[in-house]
Amino acid sequence: LAATYVALIVGLQSLSAAFGAQRPEWITVVSTLASAALAAPLRSRLQAVIDQRFYRRKYDAGRTLAAFAAAARDETRLERLVEQLAGIVEEALQPETLTLWLARPPHGRPAARNDSRNDPGTPAP
Repeated sequence: LAATYVALIVGLQSLSAAFGAQRPEWITVVSTLASAALAAPLRSRLQAVIDQRFYRRKYDAGRTLAAFAAAARDETRLERLVEQLAGIVEEALQPETLTLWLARPPHGRPAARNDSRNDPGTPAP
């Protein structure tokens, strides 16, 4: 990056000298902005390597949460979803205790049920 910065300054100064301009300040500004634009992708790649190498638990936690979110979209049984969530939290965070509080449905609205085995009026398949 330093070599790019110096090359830009020297190149732009020689170009402006060819046109007869006296060392304009815009050369430094343009060179700095160009170097910063080139540094951003390099920094993000380097940060990804460092995160994966040194912050492995954090890196895996993000992937684990993304996988759980994908599974939660397809899961229709609350009990199974709670089991999956508890397993993921146990594995990722290893807490001493784990408590999950669920809100009850609003008063007057029955809870939706997908399980026909618990409804005696529904014939078995």
